[in-house]
Amino acid sequence: MAPADRRPTSPARPRPPAQRAPYAQLAAGFGIGTTTAYRYITEAVDLLATLAPTLEQAVRAASRKAFVLLDGTLLPLDRIAADRPFYSGSTRNTANVQVLADPAGRLLWASPALPGAVHDIRAAREHGILTALAAADINCWADKGYQGAGPAARVPHRGRWDNLSDGQQAVNRSQAKIRALVEPAIAILKTWRLLRKLRCSTTRITDLVQAVLTLHLTRSN
Repeated sequence: MAPADRRPTSPARPRPPAQRAPYAQLAAGFGIGTTTAYRYITEAVDLLATLAPTLEQAVRAASRKAFVLLDGTLLPLDRIAADRPFYSGSTRNTANVQVLADPAGRLLWASPALPGAVHDIRAAREHGILTALAAADINCWADKGYQGAGPAARVPHRGRWDNLSDGQQAVNRSQAKIRALVEPAIAILKTWRLLRKLRCSTTRITDLVQAVLTLHLTRSN
């Protein structure tokens, strides 16, 4: 019997050192132990997170603007069984983060993380965003995900496009142009590679987002 045809298999592509063992690489570079490197990084992230603006501070800054933009974004996670609340339906393995931006698309504030299955309107209410904006009498623009927000947010008219009046269609087109200004603020968060695919415990997501916010605002100022 002829021997079976065995095709040579290509060797697995080695992962970059930074992906294989980032803490080990840092520890070796600074001449410290891996556990110490992990602790230092955790402490640095925690410190930066505490320096991020609170919602109240962001609202005070927003009160000097003509209006603010509110939107939510989903951050993908590389976690499943260990973090069950963040695994649900079409939004499985994601975290919901609410964002406030000024009329120029500059990032003002980012919220604590919630499971991706939480709808934007519910997330905004849980964080107290709508109440804070309404109390400060700040004009806010948001998309259809915030239907039911009341006077706290201006949202598009509901319904099929063909069923809307000419006036409602004109309003929706105008609002779409205004709401598009929030995209740069969301893009700012996602320019940070660690937020494009979170590989940490879900208990650390909020601290990472807040640390990134602090670094961005510090660099911008």
